[in-house]
This record gives sequence, C-alpha cells and structure tokens, in this order.
Amino acid sequence: MEYLNIGILAHVDAGKTSLTERLLHHTGAIGTLGRVDAGDTRTDTMELERRRGITIRSAVVAFRIGDLRVNLIDTPGHPDFIAEVERALRVLDGVVLVVSAVEGVQAQTRVLMRALARLRIPVVVFANKVDRAGARHDGLLEDITERLGVTCVPMSEVDGLGTAAAKVRPRPIAPAPGLAEQLAEHSDDFLAAYLEDRVTAADYRAEVVRQTRLGVVSPVFFGSARSGEGIAELTSGIREFLAGAGKPVPDDRLRAAVFKIERGRAHEKIAYVRVFSGEIGARDHVRFHHRGVGGTVTTEAKVSAVRVFELGDDTVEAGAKAGQIAKITGLKDIRIGDRVGVPDDGGAATQFPPPALETVVTPARPADTPSVFAALLELAEQDPLITVRQDDETRQISVRLYGEVQKEIIAETLAAQYGLDVEFSLTRTIFVERPISVGSAVWLITEKRNPHFATLGLRVGPGAVGSGLTFGLDVELGSLPLAFHKAIEETVEATLRRGPSGREVLDCVVTVTRTGYFSPVSAAGDFRKVTPLVLAEALREAGTEVLEPVSRVEVELPADSVTATLSRLVELGGAVTGSVPRGDRAELTGTLPAGQITRFEQQLPGLTRGEGLMTAEPAGHRPRVTPNRPMPG
Repeated sequence: MEYLNIGILAHVDAGKTSLTERLLHHTGAIGTLGRVDAGDTRTDTMELERRRGITIRSAVVAFRIGDLRVNLIDTPGHPDFIAEVERALRVLDGVVLVVSAVEGVQAQTRVLMRALARLRIPVVVFANKVDRAGARHDGLLEDITERLGVTCVPMSEVDGLGTAAAKVRPRPIAPAPGLAEQLAEHSDDFLAAYLEDRVTAADYRAEVVRQTRLGVVSPVFFGSARSGEGIAELTSGIREFLAGAGKPVPDDRLRAAVFKIERGRAHEKIAYVRVFSGEIGARDHVRFHHRGVGGTVTTEAKVSAVRVFELGDDTVEAGAKAGQIAKITGLKDIRIGDRVGVPDDGGAATQFPPPALETVVTPARPADTPSVFAALLELAEQDPLITVRQDDETRQISVRLYGEVQKEIIAETLAAQYGLDVEFSLTRTIFVERPISVGSAVWLITEKRNPHFATLGLRVGPGAVGSGLTFGLDVELGSLPLAFHKAIEETVEATLRRGPSGREVLDCVVTVTRTGYFSPVSAAGDFRKVTPLVLAEALREAGTEVLEPVSRVEVELPADSVTATLSRLVELGGAVTGSVPRGDRAELTGTLPAGQITRFEQQLPGLTRGEGLMTAEPAGHRPRVTPNRPMPG
C-alpha cells in the first residue's frame, strides 16, 4: 500500500475547507457534503471553528485514490494561525495550493508560497470559484507565474467561465517552445532530447510529473469546490503529480515527528505523528527526543494506543507504518516538534518567526488565577509559540501571540472548554535585547564580594540572528557535579528573560569559562545565586541594544491611493521596499513595526476607499525606531 500526505493551503476564504469536503465526497470517504456556512464540515470540528466559519487548528482526514491512501491536512488560512501551517509543512509530501479564480493571488498566498519554495515541497495549484462572476483563466495563470514565481502548467480549460454553468475539461500538456525552455532549465536530458527534436507529448508530461515532484513546476487545475466541477481532474492530478514525491526512508528503524498535540475526552494527551521509517505500535516502548536550549533531552515511555486515518476518520490499529500519519497516546511528556525513535536532525527548521505581541490575561475572579494559568499551559501544548508566563512576584499572567483574532480565540476557548472568564489588556509589542559585543566576568569563591560557595566565569556574546540562546562549556563537564551544571544553565535561561534594559535577551551565546566549588559545602543553590551576578556583569561589559519586532507587509490597493498610504506607512515608522503598478491597482511592499500593524490595518480602509488588502508577516527585529520618524536611508 502506498501512502501520500498532502496539505491544503490558501488565503482565508479561498475555499480550502470546501475543497476538502469535495475531495472526501468524490473519493467516497463521506456520503454527505458538509458546508462551512452550515458548520458541519468534517475538518472544522471545534465549536469555535463551526461558529466563526474559519479553520483554527489543522485537521487530518483520509481518503483513497485507487490503491493510494491519502492523508489530507486542512490548515488555517488566517495569518494569526500561521504557526499551525508551519508545523504541518514538516510532515507533508506535497501541497494543494488553493487560489480564487476571482480574487487571484493574494498577499497571504505569497507568504505561503515562499515557505513552500524554501522547503521544495511539491505544489499543485487549484484555481477555485470558476463559476463565480469575474473568474479568470489566462490572466490568473499570468498572475500565478508573476506573483508567486511559479512555472505553472495549465491542466484545464473552462467553458462558460464566470457563470453558474461553468464546465471544466482537461487540457493536454502540449509541446510548446515556452514550456520546453522552462523544463530544459532543470533537466539536461530533456534539453538534449529537445534540441535533437525527439521529445514526444508523453515525454513532456513525464517531465512535468518529475519536476513537479521535485518542487520545480506546478500544474494548475481549474474548478469549483461549490459545484464539484474539476474535482475529478484534480483528484487524478494529485495521484499523478504528487504520489511518489515523499518516499519513506529505506530504514527499519523508527523515525517519526510530532506535529500536533490535543487532549482527548478523558483529558489524555494525544500526539499526531508522521512516520518516516520503521513502525510504531501499541504497547511499544519508544524513545522521543526534545531539543531545548541546553541540548536534546531523551525520554522513554510506552505507547498505549495507535489510531490511523481511514475514509475520513481515524480507527484503532495495531501500528502505523512508514508513510502514515497516526494519533498515539500514552506519552504524557511528549511535545510538538519532538522526534520519535531515531534522534535525527530534527526536521525542517521553523519557517515563521515567533509571535511579536503580548497581552496580560486577568481572570474575572482572582481565585481562578491558578486555573487560568494551568489552562493556558495546556493550550500552549497545542500551540507552543503561544508562550505563557507568570510573574514570580505579582502572579500576573501574560501570553504571546500573533494577533487580535488569536486573542479572541483564546478567550472563547477558556470560556467554552474550561469555564473560565478572562479579560485581556491592550496588546503590546515585545521588545528584546541583543548583545553588541563580547563581555566576560568571573566571581571567585574566595572573593569578599561573593557570599556564595561557588566559583563561576561566564562569557557572553552575540549569536546568529534568530538563534535565541546558545549555551556552551569551555570547561570539562566533570569539573562540577551535573546538578551544578544544570543549575547554572537553568539560571542563565531564567536570568536572560530580563536583561539590563528590562527586556528578554535573544540571539545570545553564553559560555561557562571557569568553575570551582568546595566539597561538601557547596550546593546547587550557590550556583543558582551567583549565576545572575556573574551574568549581569558580563552583559554590562558586552553592552546590549534594544530591538523592536518588525513585520513584512504587502498592500494591494487602488493606484490613486498609493501616495497617501505610503506616507502613512512611513509616518508609523515603516519603510517601503517596493511599489509595483498593476493597471488601476498597485502593490506596496515594505516593513512596519509590529506594534503599528493593527493601527495601520484599521486606517487602511480610509486611505483606500475600503479597497485595500494587507497581509503582515513577522520579519525579525531591528533597532528601535520612534514612530513619526522615517527610517534612515
């Protein structure tokens, strides 16, 4: 049996969930079509998803195309839930990217395509809504090619385009100079055959299949998830162009990755895993590996149950084989991103930066504070980029997130699932600090200023952008008992949450350069107490700069609104990196402080007569710039 794991990605409202329903119905996995507006789709199972009509959590469903078993992951389209998409990308063999034939390529579509291109994930494009007024064919293909940077191969023609009677028919891959040149760029064999005039129509199709699986070209199918037109052709295309793109690793050893965590009816932890090689079964004792600041931590536990997906649902199985996605229970300490079995390189790196916004969560009843904190920690298991913190002294709870919609979802989830009412403060920007240079400090056990039975030397310096905290040793591991080393590392991590300017210190390399202790007098507590003192001195010598998070913004707007919009973006501390005219419309690209995104988004309708569309994507940090002052250069 062959397995294929695909995702459906799109801008919000492009029709992802409706397409998922159509694929399940067409392949016989379900007997009745669900509808987003009716709240009865197979993948939007959360009450919040049904009520709001949006996908919040990735959902897995299954169907068959002949003897091919397909696991399909329906992902969120709203930018606030981009972390859900990022986790799904790690386990996919291919993607169906949905684009509206009416609205065309939108800013969020480009964000997704950039991530797919970085990972070389094979992409089949589905141009949805061909039965709606304003639908395009040739113009849309040009839009996809130009704005997504994709070499696209049209697989469909549409009769009655833009009407309720629209009909889709297959379009053969016809030999043509333009297509031949595109394919030849990535295949010397094809180029040689083309120059010798011995390429047949079958050769063209075979080369398109091969290059699609390599993530080089993308077939484009047209259709309508609402009417079902073009679904048969898309289904065949998934089989032809994506099957075989993600062959299992030829190894009997277990390799699997955790991409989703949820809680069952009995509050048990359920881990969703993609098995890359080997097999995982009920009652198996497995090792899983979590990569943290101080290295990889390995835990062993017993799997109590395994469920794989079949015909739109999951079913109890004895085990999951290479190529399958499964739900496993029994591993209570497992987390998203963990590797099960062989501790390999950890898979693909994170494609989207962590949240840049923070809000304070206040329970309606102060007595509920412990319950709210515990509930938020459980929600953070399902989305680890939602960092939950509680101040040791004030007991104030804060949550980091991507945007306002995510904040609303958290509040509704706490009320619906936990019976907890909370209020949120105004969202604030998370500023951080980064070392400017290298600084060192040593506190000796014999010094008068050191009241602790511990000698410690630390060196602090800047790390690579986006690296977080890197902790290392320039001393022998045996120079201290392991408990003392652990105390130092944990205290370094905790201390860096509040640097010299009161901000978290990121992209920092901390190295232990000297150690000493008196046995049996010294204890781990001595190192926990001296570490903040030594680290603070080293940071003062290194110096730090305060950085603000910025977002990459793309704005589609009427051409006559460009000047006013550009001026406002700069007034808010942004910088424009590009302006491209597109007929009577235009596209602006630039950067904007994350803390100004909501304000700019609220002002955009007034600047563009309600016709502006914007997408923001986290883009790292820069030295803090005061709003109303244009960026230098």
